[in-house]
Amino acid sequence: MAPRPDVSEKRRTEIVEAAARVFSHKGFNGARMDDIVLETGLSKGLLYWYFKSKDAIILALLERLLRPELKRVEVLAEAAGPARTRLIGFAESIVMDIQRMERLMPITFEFYSLAFRNRVMKEAFQEFFRTFIEGIQKVIDQGIEGGEFRRVDSRKIALALMAAFEGNILLWVFDRTLADLGQLRLSTELILNGIGRATAVGRHQSVPKREARQ
Repeated sequence: MAPRPDVSEKRRTEIVEAAARVFSHKGFNGARMDDIVLETGLSKGLLYWYFKSKDAIILALLERLLRPELKRVEVLAEAAGPARTRLIGFAESIVMDIQRMERLMPITFEFYSLAFRNRVMKEAFQEFFRTFIEGIQKVIDQGIEGGEFRRVDSRKIALALMAAFEGNILLWVFDRTLADLGQLRLSTELILNGIGRATAVGRHQSVPKREARQ
């Protein structure tokens, strides 16, 4: 006989997706379990069978949002090809993800606020950022060993890239007249140009001789 599908996991996913819609409209504080019951169409008893509290649903949603990003950075570190190309492609993939999940951006920043008051949330973000930075650092180290980048503190460069990602996204969310998502790729290129070998940087930043003499 073929294995029976995991109905439990499918139902949990449906509940988390429904909760995301509720949270997008009402926020974490404004949403109630009754709102999620209405959105899912389940009975209250069945909802509580899968999730004992609203906080449990919020944590499950956070894990669902972070898991693909951690998988992507893991694949990035194991992939073949020039480190610079992989990192720029990674920045572009983040842009595509943000565009695809734009409706969830308000929730993302609510998570940050919640992490200041909730130890479990804070620990989840700490683990995410550490893993994310370590993956980026690994790619930079590969670029150093391959001769693409100068001998630099790869962890500090990984932190700078992480800060560029987060900062550009924050600016875009709050004021799109200040920044667009294309800035994220540009910031990545500028940081990587700064650690590139002199010959590589020269190719990217060469100035025509006529202009140089003026």
